[in-house]
Amino acid sequence: MKIVVIGDGKVGYTITQALSAEGHDLVVIDNRKEALSLAEEQLDVIVMEGNGASTAVQKLAGVGESDLMIAVTNADELNLMCCIVAKKLGCKHTIARIRNPEYADELYLLRDELGLSMTVNPERSAAHEIFRLLQFPSFLKRDVFAKGRGEIVCLPVRSGSKLDGMVLQQLYTTLKIRVLVCAVERGSDIFIPAGDFTLLAGDHIYVTATTYDLVSLVKRMELETAKIRSVMIIGGSHIAYYLSQMLDKAGIRVKLIEQNMEKCRKLSETLPNTTIIHADGTSFSTLMSEGLNEEDAIVTLTNMDEQNLIISVYANHIHVPKVITKINRVEYGEILHDAGAECTISPRLLTSNNILRFVRAMENRYDESVITLHRMVNERVEAVEFRTTSATRYLGVPLKDIPLKKNLRIALITHQNGVIVPRGSDCFYEGDMVVVVTLAENRLTNLNDIFIPTSQGGAEA
Repeated sequence: MKIVVIGDGKVGYTITQALSAEGHDLVVIDNRKEALSLAEEQLDVIVMEGNGASTAVQKLAGVGESDLMIAVTNADELNLMCCIVAKKLGCKHTIARIRNPEYADELYLLRDELGLSMTVNPERSAAHEIFRLLQFPSFLKRDVFAKGRGEIVCLPVRSGSKLDGMVLQQLYTTLKIRVLVCAVERGSDIFIPAGDFTLLAGDHIYVTATTYDLVSLVKRMELETAKIRSVMIIGGSHIAYYLSQMLDKAGIRVKLIEQNMEKCRKLSETLPNTTIIHADGTSFSTLMSEGLNEEDAIVTLTNMDEQNLIISVYANHIHVPKVITKINRVEYGEILHDAGAECTISPRLLTSNNILRFVRAMENRYDESVITLHRMVNERVEAVEFRTTSATRYLGVPLKDIPLKKNLRIALITHQNGVIVPRGSDCFYEGDMVVVVTLAENRLTNLNDIFIPTSQGGAEA
């Protein structure tokens, strides 16, 4: 597909990188020459210097003949203007990055008039992700499927735990609930495991379960069940604002530390139930004087990865029960993992994944829409949710009889109103939703991509 990306900052580059890897025809526009140099050098894209909201620039970039235009500059108003111009020129679909909370109601009312196919808010998405992790402190990551009724959660395998040394075939016998380990991260290696796979201490496992069974999963794995009642947030960003609102509604005490006085004043006005502290949140003495060692959780949200990393490592060192770290550079995740601070959030990767889902749905040949897409294990594994249609092969055939490609697992099936973690005897039917977990390099765009071609796998049932 032909796609134009306007804005080549951190979010724009991440989106461009992901779309370029999938083979799309990309043009990147930015009015800063230095911002374009990295994309030009590292990615297979065309770059243009100029104002992305300019009709002349968009015409020169071929926006009118494009399948999609994505506006992710730092200015909400400029992004909206880019989308209006692109739609007038004939672009089929437009996506805008909108960060200001005050625009939420207006965008809902004026979406069609503005020509928007989709809006993305990296900060709000990140805040929602953090809030969900604080609900189950034992989980390192949570991804939702089946309209919130099924999840894939990341758990650590601790030395001496029930899972240490367990063969996956024994999992149901031990836990007495229906779950599936669909991916395992072991050091730098990734596995899509079969039943004879043995778990070891230090593994990070990605477990599929229905949302209903999550509480039972935590109890039967003997994981930490302490409820989060107080949270310290470092940095008064948009994420901090959204997260503080969510935590306040849930009855959780919030202490927010911000170094900029003007930000503190604004946050105090908009977050009356949050304790706002004007101080340097990167200072260990400040953190201790404000009672970090007594908090149930800390979330580091400064604009610098290095600061977030250092604070999180310190918090982990003094045994704060839950530590969540915002990062932009994915490679820092490995450093945090080695230091014991395992739970990370990347707003720009969340945004990139949302846009990838939209693009995959656009290019689908069989109308098996990509409903949900999550990338896991440092972007090396994908969990993709599809809706089956009459064109889907092997409808009504037990999974054990279907020729599936290697390194792939069917993790969830939603049939009518029920969600199951499937066994070999289960089937999917037309209209069902099916979650597939596979290596990201396999790049699934429709459900029929998961089957071995009949010429290789024998006659179709």
